[in-house]
Order: sequence, then C-alpha cells, then structure tokens
Amino acid sequence: MTIHLIRHGQSEFNAAFTGAGDPMIFDAPLTELGQSQARATRARAAALGIEDILCSPLTRAIQTARLIFPQRQISVEPETREHLGHSCDIGISPSRLSQSFPDMTFDHLPQIWWHQGPENEYGVPVEPQDIFAARMARLARALHARQTRPLAVVCHGHVIRELTGIDPNNCDIVELTA
Repeated sequence: MTIHLIRHGQSEFNAAFTGAGDPMIFDAPLTELGQSQARATRARAAALGIEDILCSPLTRAIQTARLIFPQRQISVEPETREHLGHSCDIGISPSRLSQSFPDMTFDHLPQIWWHQGPENEYGVPVEPQDIFAARMARLARALHARQTRPLAVVCHGHVIRELTGIDPNNCDIVELTA
C-alpha cells in the first residue's frame, strides 16, 4: 500500500518570495490561491481511499490538510516539518496552534518543535543539511512502520524532495511506496 505525500498549497511566503531576501513571513498561512489549490486537490485525494492523515505543524500544511480532508481526523507529526531555512519555516507554540485550530491536538509538541541553532543574517536558525537528512531518514522509517494505509502526509517541498527525489508543485501528490 502507498504513502501519499502532498505538498501544501501556495503560502503567503511562496507568493512574496523572489529569491532576493527573506520577506520575513513567519509560519506563513495559505493565500487564496493556496486555498483554491487545496480544494482542487480534494477530489484526487478522495479517490485514493486515504485511511490515515498526518501533517506538519506549520500552519500552511494544517490549512491544506483541513481543506483536502474536511471532517477527517488529522494527526500532527513534527518530523514532517519543512527544512528550516526561511522565516516561514519557524512555527508557533502548541498553545497558539490550539487557538487557531481548537479541534486538533497539539499537546504532544514541545514548546519549540522547529530547529534551533545558528542564525542567518535575517535571524532565522538554519537547519544544516545533515541534520535535515537524518530527520528525513527517521521520518521515512516511521512512515514505513505505520500500519494504516493508504496514508496521506501533508508536508513540504523539501521533505518530499528528500524522501523521493521529486520536486513537487503546490498541492502535488507524490507516491512514496512502502
């Protein structure tokens, strides 16, 4: 059975980022286009017979998961978070997530669940590639060990690229065979 990796819809950071500096949009939410992308992905995802849904604790991934899988239980898994390199990849505390998404559970997350370390010129802690690769190896083992399939994981472009070698567009669904 297959694991379906789904990249989040367009975020405010994606829309603002030109490559010439960090637009400093922390934990960037979806844009209107990103919301439309997620809703458009709903029918494709429904056809996959998803039994279990995991998502990153970053707001854009949670919003995407909720739009693709309305009325479904979604489990937040911090290992699915983005490779931290920009302001948008810095999350918010579990209590703030609970305020934004009161019907979801975040009490299993530490107060700071994103990477901490040396900061770049914008004051953003950058996750070294070797630490990210080790995290993705742990995630791959955990995903393959999960019994419930088909499984959807709403996550991020760098996560999908590290796990599959595929560089997805917003709301692409990429298969990771188990």
